[in-house]
Amino acid sequence: MSSRPSLEHSHEPAEIKRRLNDGPKISYLRDWVYGGIDGAVTTFAIVAGAVGANLSATIVLVLGLANLLADGFSMAAANYSGSKSENDDFNRLRQIEEKHIRLDPEGEREEVRQIYRNKGYEGEELETLVSILTSRRSAWIETMMQEEYGLASATRSPMKAALSTFAAFVICGSLPLVPFVMGLSATTQAAILLTGLAFFLIGSTKAKWSTQHWVWSGLETTFIGMSAAGIAYLVGYLLRGLTG
Repeated sequence: MSSRPSLEHSHEPAEIKRRLNDGPKISYLRDWVYGGIDGAVTTFAIVAGAVGANLSATIVLVLGLANLLADGFSMAAANYSGSKSENDDFNRLRQIEEKHIRLDPEGEREEVRQIYRNKGYEGEELETLVSILTSRRSAWIETMMQEEYGLASATRSPMKAALSTFAAFVICGSLPLVPFVMGLSATTQAAILLTGLAFFLIGSTKAKWSTQHWVWSGLETTFIGMSAAGIAYLVGYLLRGLTG
C-alpha cells in the first residue's frame, strides 16, 4: 500500500483545463465566520448583561431581538459598503495602469523589468519574460495589479458578502435567545450552553480552511466569545443596583 499523500485536486490535463476555465473560487467564509461570531457574541453579551442586571425575561428578549435585527443589518450594510469600496478601488487602480500603459509603455515595461529582476531573473531570461508579459495588454495589466498593488483579478460580490454576514449573524445570534423564547427554567445556563456550542462549531468549521486542528480552533473561538459575554455579565452585575 502506497504511503504517498493524497492531492487536493487532479492534475490530469482535462481536469486542469476545466478548473482553470472555471476561474478562481470566491470565498465568503470570512463573512460567515465574522457574522456568526459577532452575532453570537453581541447577542449573548446583551443577554448576559441583562441577566447580570437582574432584568426580566421579557426585557432580555426585547433587547436581544433588537440587537439581532438592528446590529445584523448594520454589519451587513457595513460589509456591503466595505466590499464595494474595495471593488471601486480595484477599478480605479486598473484604470490608472491602463492609462500609464497607453501613455508611457516603456516606463511600464521598466516597472515589469525591475519587479522580476527583484525576483532573481536577469539577462536574456529577464528580457524574454518582460517581452512575453507585455505582449498582451490584459496580461500586462493583470501583472501590474498583482505585483505593484498586490490585488487579484477576482473580486467579491458586495451583496453576497452582506447576505453572508447577515445570515450568519441572525442564525448564530438567535441561539442565546432560544431558552427565553421557549420559557425554559434554567434560561441562563441553557443560553450559555447553546452559545458556547455555537462558538465551538464556528471555530471547528473554519479550521477546514486553515492548518489549525479543528479542536483547538473551536476552543479558541469559544474562549474569545465567552470572554466577551463574561465581561458583559460582570458589568451588568456590578451595575444591577442602578435598575432598582
